[in-house]
Amino acid sequence: MSKRNSQAAKSAARERLRLEREKQAKRAKIKRQVVVACSVVGVLALAGGIGYAVVQSNKPGHWEALKDDKVVAPANTTGANGTTVVIGKSSAKKTLKVYEDPRCPICAQFEQTVGPTLDKDIEEGKFKIQYIGGTFLDGDSLGDGKIGSNGEGSKNAMSAMGAALNVGPDAFMAYKNALYSTKWHPEESKDEFKSDDYLIKVANTVPALKNNKTFQNAVTNGTYDAWALAMSKTFDTNKDKVTGTPSFVMDGKILTTGSQGNPPMTVAEFNSVVDAALKG
Repeated sequence: MSKRNSQAAKSAARERLRLEREKQAKRAKIKRQVVVACSVVGVLALAGGIGYAVVQSNKPGHWEALKDDKVVAPANTTGANGTTVVIGKSSAKKTLKVYEDPRCPICAQFEQTVGPTLDKDIEEGKFKIQYIGGTFLDGDSLGDGKIGSNGEGSKNAMSAMGAALNVGPDAFMAYKNALYSTKWHPEESKDEFKSDDYLIKVANTVPALKNNKTFQNAVTNGTYDAWALAMSKTFDTNKDKVTGTPSFVMDGKILTTGSQGNPPMTVAEFNSVVDAALKG
């Protein structure tokens, strides 16, 4: 082989080697770029995930978010935001204020024992009642407007009671009685009233509410959720200085029995304190 041909072959080999090295360098560069890009995407995704988690953790809960919503008041109510709920004959001269919390076990005990007497007195026109509902057993603090974290059953049941009141006063009273009954009222530690399905199941035992689509839609849509919070605020800011349930007030006086100032929990006790207040 001539020197010329040998030199040309060597030059061609060096050129092929150079081109191969350039290809390898390009592939390595592209690989590095892909790795960096994936790393950036991963970091952004992680940051985005953390950001989303932070946003979600700081996002107000359903009830907290409703605090400033416009209140839809049920029918058969009066006053600011429809929080004045008076039931009974207009001819009744005096009004008994009834303070209760839907989850309150003592309220359930009262309703199961004295409830029929109370209903009879209303029907006979002995007095009217003004219902004031609280939700402090959900963990809602009295007076400071905070929404607590011990549950939501009191608020949810209050909203459903608003839906019943929208159907009619009799439906409201019958539904309230059903919620407090031995069959349906849960233990205080069990927040079963937070379930719309449970509240509708209870309502189906009340003739006026059984399979009532208007009522059911109001419960599932939360139509009266903001009203329930407004009612709870009425309880928290009451001028009767009531701080517990059940409590009964007539003519600005809390009706109690015994030296401990307990609410009347028997028919005899209830009749005694109410009759005295009616005469006062």
